[in-house]
Formats: sequence, C-alpha cells, structure tokens
Amino acid sequence: METITSPKNDHIKLAKKLTVKKYQKDYDRYLLEGPHQVHDALAAGAQPDRLYVTSKYAQDREFKEYYNRMTEITADVEQHLSSTQSPQGVFGVFPLPHNQLPKQLHGSFLLLDGIQDPGNVGTMVRTADAAGVQNVVLGKQTADAFSPKVLRAMQGSQFHVNIVSADLTKLVPQLQRSGVPVYGTELNDQAKPYASIAKTDNFALIMGNEGNGMRPELLARTDVNIYIPMRGNAESLNVGVAAGVVLFHLLS
Repeated sequence: METITSPKNDHIKLAKKLTVKKYQKDYDRYLLEGPHQVHDALAAGAQPDRLYVTSKYAQDREFKEYYNRMTEITADVEQHLSSTQSPQGVFGVFPLPHNQLPKQLHGSFLLLDGIQDPGNVGTMVRTADAAGVQNVVLGKQTADAFSPKVLRAMQGSQFHVNIVSADLTKLVPQLQRSGVPVYGTELNDQAKPYASIAKTDNFALIMGNEGNGMRPELLARTDVNIYIPMRGNAESLNVGVAAGVVLFHLLS
C-alpha cells in the first residue's frame, strides 16, 4: 500500500479542497471524515474514489474490499485533512449524490428555510432520519449538506434520508396540488398547537431561520401554521429541538 507523508502531496491537496462547496461542484466529489461515516457510506453502496487511512485502520476488515483504493497517511497528513482538533484516522473521497424529489409527491417532507447553522442542519437531518421522515429539502440560504460540519452532525443519516435542494416557494404549491398538507411553524393568532394536528405520514413541515423564522411569503402559503406551547420561561426552543418535537408527534 502506498504511503503519503506530506500534506503538500497533490492528492492530499485535492482531497482537502473537497471540503469546499466550489471544489465539490467542480470535481463532483466530496470528502467524508471518520470511520463511522465512511463505514456508513460503504454500507449504503457508495463507491469511494480513494480512502486515506492511518496505520491504525490500514488492515481494518471493513475496508478490505477496497484495499486497492486505500492509501496510508501519516499523522501530519491526517491532521491537515481533518476539520476537527481530534482527527479519527479515516477519510474517503466519494462522488456527490444527485438526489431528486420523488416523481409522485407523497409522504413526509422536512423543508429547511434559511437554516444557516451547520450543526442545526445536520441535527435536523439526523432527527428526521430517526423520526422516519423520507425527504429533507434544503431551501435558499440553508447550510450546504456536504460541508464538514453538516456531515459531522448528520452522523451518516444522509444515507438514509433523501436530501435535495429546491426553491421552497415553488415546491410548496406543488406539494399542495399533490395532496400533501404543508405546515409552517410560527406563533401567531391563527397558529394551532402542534398536538392538535392529526398524526400522519403524509405532510410537509417547514422550519425557518434561527433568528427570523420562516419567510413571510412561505408563511402565507401554508395550510396551517403551528406552534409548540411552552410551560416554562424559555423564550424559544432551538430549531432542531422544535423540529424533533413536531416530527415525532406527526409520525408516532
């Protein structure tokens, strides 16, 4: 097995670029970090272009099938590639998936409207996965699904949920025409407590920006806007927590 010892190696420089959206689009590839996430990718059938591993993982039986695509790296290279202070010794270069919305718009959808914090985006994808949501749609100004922080927060859930990007102002009426009720999240005079909404596996839930909430043009198009009553003194819930409360109610 070849060993790379310098962060200045051309292959390593390219792999590092694949953490940046521009280069991901240019090369149609992204860099996945960590043994758990790389294992999940392989289990889901994703085919790596290359695996970069430290000596600790060079003989890992999970990677045996891909031995001819593996390159051993030193600690200096590992640290250079990592987006964390404590790298985990495994990196994979994978093709970007090109997911699409289902042709028949039916089922469960989580729509993210301007969710900018990568941790929140990743957490909501992971929560959607846990709750049984089928599709997560990233709207305008939402953090990129393949940034290192989002990938880390998703913890492999991107392989279990259909993640797409779309213009929500166009998608919402399409969902409604297909018989999918669209729920917004805002506390106002017309909003209903989330628990008053019947449980269903056919819906779309929109979660809005952490600071500003949903855009008014989307709020005006929803079927029902809902809120979470709070008995304590907290002013609001984290958007990821709020999404979890509502999703588990609807799909339980």
